[in-house]
Amino acid sequence: MAARRPASSPGYRLRAAQYPGQSYPCKGPLITGNAILYDGTAGNVSESCLDISDARSKVAQHDDQSDGAAGAAAGQRLGDRAYTRILETLFERKIPAGAFLSQGDLVEMLQIPVAPLRDALKLLEAEGIVIIHSRSGIQFVKPGFELTRSTYQFRSILERAATGVYAQTADEADLAELERRHLAVIEEIERGGLTDLVRADLEQLETLLHHSIIASLNNPLIDSSYKRLHNYVRLIRLDRKVTVPLVLQSLREHMQVILACKARDPEAAAAAMQAHLASALQRGLGLYYGY
Repeated sequence: MAARRPASSPGYRLRAAQYPGQSYPCKGPLITGNAILYDGTAGNVSESCLDISDARSKVAQHDDQSDGAAGAAAGQRLGDRAYTRILETLFERKIPAGAFLSQGDLVEMLQIPVAPLRDALKLLEAEGIVIIHSRSGIQFVKPGFELTRSTYQFRSILERAATGVYAQTADEADLAELERRHLAVIEEIERGGLTDLVRADLEQLETLLHHSIIASLNNPLIDSSYKRLHNYVRLIRLDRKVTVPLVLQSLREHMQVILACKARDPEAAAAAMQAHLASALQRGLGLYYGY
């Protein structure tokens, strides 16, 4: 009969202990009530010598940790979904900027459980999108002069530098696609005005150009800051005036940036972006000129 390998041997660990004191004949490895037996061994090993109670404790602890981690991850996902849902509802104008709502109002409106809603609101408060009034309600920020000025100043600092990098590093195919899509939308607006389809294309182009430029820096810290900044920009735009002349002006400013990048002229590209953001700030503040 082959010798039983002790439970303390390297590489062999206790697996189960439902039936202490029992043994089983086997061929090859077998999990018994007390230990793994090998090569046809039948064994009768006491719980005490294998310290089964300690093993049980470790297994239970591992299971508790796994369950806790899974629960935390699920809660985080719910919080993320609540965060996204609140912003979507705000940007779709279903929640007016400056609105004052109770927590119960938001639960009913968004169909979000209370716990993840609270987590999302704390994050939005840290980002300056809402103000939580204890025992009163949640106030959504209405953008004014200071938020608009601060947002575009921050954008100018980031995007001017990023545009110079993008002009030197962007793929030719990406630049050609940006140019093609901008020209197509300009032509569509000149022909048919601001249809719903065109408005959707405008939002996509705005995101595509500016986010591609920021991504060229390959900096996670800037990416995170810019994501928050983008939410401020969308909030500011909720009250902006949108007309054919104003939209065409913005698209042509984009084209100046794209053409400078295609020419691989970082200084001209950065200057074009600075001019575009200065004009966007004026439009955000409602400052229009007839020339």
